[in-house]
This record gives sequence, structure tokens and C-alpha cells, in this order.
Amino acid sequence: MSIYDYNQYRRNTRKIKVGDIYLGGDAPIAIQSMANAPAEDIGAVVSQCLALQKAGCEIVRIAVPTVEAARAIPAMKESGVTIPVVADIHYDYRIALECASLGVDKIRINPGNIGEDSRVKAVATACAARNIPIRIGVNSGSLEKSVLEKYGAPTAEALAESAMYHASLLEKFDFNDIIISIKASTPREMVRANRILAERCDYPLHLGVTEAGGADMGRIKSAVGIGALLCDGIGDTIRVSLTADPTDEIGAAKAILRASSCEAGANLNIVSCPTCGRTKIDLISLAAELERRAGELRLKRSMKVAVMGCAVNGPGEAREADIGIAGGRGEAVLIRRGEIIRKIGEGDIIDVLLNEIKKMQEIK
Repeated sequence: MSIYDYNQYRRNTRKIKVGDIYLGGDAPIAIQSMANAPAEDIGAVVSQCLALQKAGCEIVRIAVPTVEAARAIPAMKESGVTIPVVADIHYDYRIALECASLGVDKIRINPGNIGEDSRVKAVATACAARNIPIRIGVNSGSLEKSVLEKYGAPTAEALAESAMYHASLLEKFDFNDIIISIKASTPREMVRANRILAERCDYPLHLGVTEAGGADMGRIKSAVGIGALLCDGIGDTIRVSLTADPTDEIGAAKAILRASSCEAGANLNIVSCPTCGRTKIDLISLAAELERRAGELRLKRSMKVAVMGCAVNGPGEAREADIGIAGGRGEAVLIRRGEIIRKIGEGDIIDVLLNEIKKMQEIK
């Protein structure tokens, strides 16, 4: 399914501009990450953001704990960071005002944490004047005492109620360029909370499992939580939070979007069977080589490619694909859009598939 098909089932939200891109509505789901270099080391922050941009990050967030740290924003713009920059701010509304004046593209702040209404109004007014959206971020470790007392724990209902409370503080001053993020360290609660929130508002939602863990478990938890919501049509931007190099998050996010059939642009959906005792060709190596070499293609449209190991399920699966093979003993049959074309030797399978893909894409 292409991004355009996915939009048929997607939750209807406001469309909000962040820098030069949009979130929500029919806009592609954007991949985010966050620099983890010390905020005081502006050079390191800039370098890391450039690396994230090169890896395919589409929105980057930086911690801004002090007014002085806000100087990283113009430094990033001057150094070639062209993707939208988000300033992550806690408690001090003056930092938000400084970031707005320095050209940040989005501010992450919880209005309920910055004090009296006059401070909330000052931030809302400054952001509205510069078309800067505000992201509200709620997670299971930062709920208000009153909400925890009401629910007894950071339940999905508690997370959703907290998010709507923070949004109401901005809405009071006619500010609606809001993105909401609800995160929990367990995928189940994160999924439930976002499903509740999706019913209560039309703001774009930022998805992620917070404190997901290291590279391996973090990817799995994120795939479960983010993937479940994407398959529901919920989610407008995602971050895979890993205790690892931030650039590792980008590849994981791309994989989740691809697996959920909502990756932006043309992509190759490779379907391959897990093999069994009936398999008579080296399907594991063939699938790995196809995935590796397919990365060299520049596709004009999305395609489904089936790489199946035997004649039991192979022909049926391949018929559902644009192009595919079903393996035999040391050979395979090539199937194009449900029609068996010819037999090919095992050693020629990948070359033949890639050539067929190029012909069908009209790639020279």
C-alpha cells in the first residue's frame, strides 16, 4: 500500500506547518530524532544535527535548558541544518520567548508547567506572531499530582486527560497550532492513550515509546507501539527513542513506516517466506541480496515483490505482487502480475528480478 492508499484510512487532523514541512492532514509522516550532545557544546549539537539530517531525519529536537543554550538555533541554521528545529523547554517561559525570537521552527513546552496565565499568553502570542507551532509532551513520568491522585497511576486515561488540559491552556488564548505527544515506556499504555486522545481532538499526534531501551529492545517496543497506531491510521510524526546513537533512530523509524505501509514516496515492499522443509533454493541468501541491491534503485512508484520458496504458497503470493518468483529445485518461476513468464536458474534470480523491476518502472 502506498502513502496515498494509507491516507484513505488515516485519522483526519489539522494540517500544521513546521518550518518548511507540514504535519497532519494528508502530509507524509515525518521522522524525528533528538540531539543528545550537551546543550552547552553548541558545536557538538550542530554537528550531531547535521549527521541526523544526512541520515534522513526530517525534524530535529534539541534541549534548551538555558537562555544561553538558545544560541544553538541560529548556529544550526548558519551551518546548513535545513530541516525544522524544535526547542525542548521545561518550566522557564523566558527560554521559549528567546527561542522564538531566534527563529526556532517549533517549541516543545507544557503550558501547565510554566506558571501563571500571563506567561502562557506571552508564549502563545510570540509563537502565533511568528507561525511557530507548540508541541505538548506528556509522558508517564511527568503527570501532574492532581491527575495521578485522580487515577492512582499513570494510566492511559490519565495521560490523555493531562494532554487535553495542557492544550486547553493554549486554546484559552486562541492558539491552536498544537501537536500533541503522549508517551509511555510500555507500548500497551502508549497505544491506549493515543487512541483515547485521537477521539478527543483533531490535533496532529507525535508517536513514540519513551525510554524504550537499547538498540534491540527499543526497536521492538517502538515497532509494537508506533506500528499498532499507524495501522489504525493514527500518527503524523514519529520518533524511535533508543539508548544509542541518535542516527540509529532514523533507520529504525524508516523500517517501521515501511512495515506499516505508510512510508512516504515510492518504496519496494519485499515479501519473502520464512522457508521450510519444502524449500529447495537458498531463499535466505536470495532475500538478503535482493534487499541489499534494491536499495540502489530510485523508484518512480511503489511496487510489491514476492520472493517465495516453493510451489505451495509461492504462486499465490506472487500473483498478488507486481513481480515475484516461486522457487523450485535449483530454479524458480518468474511471475509478473499473476502470469507465469518463464523459468530462471537460481543464480540468475536477483539479476532477473532487478531487471524486471527496472523495466516496469521504466528505469534506464
